[in-house]
Amino acid sequence: MEWRVSHILVKDKRLADDLLRRIKQGAQFEALAREHSTCPSKSKGGDLGWFGPGKMVSAFEAVCKRLSPGSLSDVVSTSFGYHLIKLTGRKD
Repeated sequence: MEWRVSHILVKDKRLADDLLRRIKQGAQFEALAREHSTCPSKSKGGDLGWFGPGKMVSAFEAVCKRLSPGSLSDVVSTSFGYHLIKLTGRKD
């Protein structure tokens, strides 16, 4: 199993909640990633590329396993901060 994921990483939960609300109201995920994410992937609209099991922290990977392609997670807390995760691909 492999996943292709984009994410937005921020340090503040309130900001993560606000970004999630904005995306659900039609804001572009990639544009918000470029503007707000603290991850170097922000330059690619949050795209982390393809990865397999054991490459990401467990809480992040667990969410990726549950998402269907094109769907967006709720706010996910890890040791890095607060993520919004968008699954863009899956290979079984």
